[in-house]
Amino acid sequence: MDERLKVYEDKMQKSFNNLMEEFGSIRAGRANPHVLDKLRVDYYGSPTPIQQVANVSVPEARMIQIQPWEGRMLKEIEKAILTSDLGINPTNDGKMIRLVFPELTEERRKELTKDVKKKGENAKVAVRNIRRDANDAFKKLSKNSDVSEDEIRQLEDEVQKMTDKFIAEIDKSIEEKSKEILTV
Repeated sequence: MDERLKVYEDKMQKSFNNLMEEFGSIRAGRANPHVLDKLRVDYYGSPTPIQQVANVSVPEARMIQIQPWEGRMLKEIEKAILTSDLGINPTNDGKMIRLVFPELTEERRKELTKDVKKKGENAKVAVRNIRRDANDAFKKLSKNSDVSEDEIRQLEDEVQKMTDKFIAEIDKSIEEKSKEILTV
């Protein structure tokens, strides 16, 4: 692959990976430890991910269990969950915290599906913007150097193929995530 294209493919891949991370944090009625990925707790003065101060497990389909390695972290973790936008009240038994995920209502499932589509559209826009940047860079190349018009057209075609590939992957991911959310 042409080095000039590699940069843009990496950017498109990063946009896709970012979308997949966002999808991982959307809860679909089942317990998914990734919903805690964005939460930070104060650990000796520095914001630290929960997974680095506690053992996070999923003992049942709709429950996450968080067992801190230090007892004093229980209150910190509980506070982080309460102040987050998870919308789940943690149960603290003095040794561990349990998060029980309620069954999603039909209305909430539809809201989440809309959210998934919106995030997917944003990712598609990001990929298309990368394509535009690539095409602009190639046009500048043709003015500034001895690169032929055929080469520029070839590069633009390759970028279009990459764009189509990533858009198709994003569409497939949107469909899979929506199906997962709507499955009761």
